[in-house]
Amino acid sequence: MTIRDKNRINEIKMDLLDRLKKEHAFWPYRSDTLTTDTLDDAQLIAFTMRYLDLPDIKTLFLIYSKKKIKDSWKKLLLPEGEYLYTLNRFFAWYYFRAKNPDSYLKSLETRRINNLIHDTGL
Repeated sequence: MTIRDKNRINEIKMDLLDRLKKEHAFWPYRSDTLTTDTLDDAQLIAFTMRYLDLPDIKTLFLIYSKKKIKDSWKKLLLPEGEYLYTLNRFFAWYYFRAKNPDSYLKSLETRRINNLIHDTGL
């Protein structure tokens, strides 16, 4: 069930951001300047999926649609390919119900490459 109360959503976002700061997820950035206003939703989703635990990821589904989470995952985590392969394989299976995660990831990678080729006119 998605939470609709904006104040509660902001509280959850701030909590996730604080947890990410404690995990030093923002090591390349000045974390003291990061707020829920300066970090867009896709980045908050991707950082949470990458650095935090399952209960924290589950919290994402309370404040964002599954589509928004999946789109953020596809845009920001999938392009890291082999580096995050095991993690992405788990996400594909557990959160996005891919019956064959390996084939699913391969098809997403192929689609992304084809779109890049098409967009550049090669």
